[in-house]
Amino acid sequence: SRVKALRNLGIGYCIGTQCFTVFHHASDFTAAQDRCRDQGGHLMTVRSSVSHDILSILLGNLTGRYWVGLHLATGCPDSAAELRGFTWVTEDSESDFFNWPPGLDSSCSSPRCVSVSQEDEFQWIPEPCREHLAGFLCEYSFSDPCKGLAVAPGESVTYRTPMGFVGEDVLSLPPGSTAVRMPAETKYVCFTEQWLQAPWSCEIHEGGCEYRCAANPKNEPVCFCPTGQTVNPKNNVTCEVTDADDPCAALRCAHACYRDGDSHACLCGHGFKLAQDGRSCCPGENFMCVNSVGGFQCVDECVSAPCEHICANTPGSYDCSCYDGYKEDPKSPNKCVLHCGKEECVAECDPNNRYECYCPDGYVASGETQVVCIDMDECSFEQCDQRCKNTFGSYVCSCFPGYTLVGEVTCVHTEGDTDGGSEGSGEGTTPSVPTTSAAPPPDPTRRPSAVSAGGLAGIIVCTVFSILLVLFLAHRILNGRGKMESRGALKAAEEEAHGLQRVTRDA
Repeated sequence: SRVKALRNLGIGYCIGTQCFTVFHHASDFTAAQDRCRDQGGHLMTVRSSVSHDILSILLGNLTGRYWVGLHLATGCPDSAAELRGFTWVTEDSESDFFNWPPGLDSSCSSPRCVSVSQEDEFQWIPEPCREHLAGFLCEYSFSDPCKGLAVAPGESVTYRTPMGFVGEDVLSLPPGSTAVRMPAETKYVCFTEQWLQAPWSCEIHEGGCEYRCAANPKNEPVCFCPTGQTVNPKNNVTCEVTDADDPCAALRCAHACYRDGDSHACLCGHGFKLAQDGRSCCPGENFMCVNSVGGFQCVDECVSAPCEHICANTPGSYDCSCYDGYKEDPKSPNKCVLHCGKEECVAECDPNNRYECYCPDGYVASGETQVVCIDMDECSFEQCDQRCKNTFGSYVCSCFPGYTLVGEVTCVHTEGDTDGGSEGSGEGTTPSVPTTSAAPPPDPTRRPSAVSAGGLAGIIVCTVFSILLVLFLAHRILNGRGKMESRGALKAAEEEAHGLQRVTRDA
């Protein structure tokens, strides 16, 4: 029955093309919604009696309050409306089910987010959105579901969904879910409404193999086991220790041994191919061989993670590339830097702290509810000697005719050149910029002067000080001359008093 299936699943339930899960993480409303969105879903909507039953059973044995996807985004509560002005996080108000408690506050200051709990009989209780509750419920939608596998007497099947929860008696499962049938231990994966038995493609959950998965010479996925163990022939995925002689020991396989019908054969790992001797492994095209003691070994350069983002192995080398929203760092080709390429972009924010956001060089952050990066006009800061053209995240400098751009920003007069000079940019590139404009200023190699308030005050102080210094020196000089004249007059008076007079000798 549906109730039995729900209880067996414990922390999640899938029905039709939807899955519901409960998370026990103390979070506010925004963090809970971000967590659901990161996993491809959203906070749970309880718009029908069926979803209400699912919610009540998922939380049936849990205490504490849990967020659901109902909130009042704008305005004040409307007590006359069935959802009281609230909307689902899917930005609609469609609902066939309502579970408000009586006597709710309808003032504009009432809480704007909604929680449910066993203690409140799963009624919709308004809560402050910044409150940290016990957890939250998420909802996921999908297509091409698989139904549960048929179970024979004495058998059981355990399912695991991509959302991480496990159950047995389920009605519907999303693609990517796996199933294990006991006691045979056969494995299956859900793919477009059908179950594929292991081993399947090695790129998906190691093909369902207990140890390792590889492709045989027919390019079919097969499982193999470590030395001393063989693959169980009943399920072709699990490993078991055999009491008999190891059939792979005599083959002396370089990499691995697998069951090929009634016999065994060698196979090679990813990037290698089986040699003509049937046991050695030769490198594939995208591997580089390096000398080593006693021979050589072949390596995939991407294994050492030389690239900050994406690494693509190539014959004898590798190529690095960046995720969307980034570009190659000009100073270090294996690293990536934020890139916008237009006037405005959404900022790169820490998923654990939405207030810590980053913008590319040449952009400034703006906004509160959603932080965006806005292109900064570097030309307004007079970065260039003569002409300046703003670009997304940077700027381009150029010169008037008869001048040459030096050092990306400075314009120097070109001797004997009246036809125009070269041009450049603030990023070290030299894009072509039209040079038809008004005549150059009298001194084009000087930047327009700009004096700040502090600079003006400094100039005034220095001028006053200079004037005072000049007056002081003039006073000292005049004062000294007066003393000398007084001293001469005094000496003449003394000579006259003693009957002395100045005598001059004839030539």
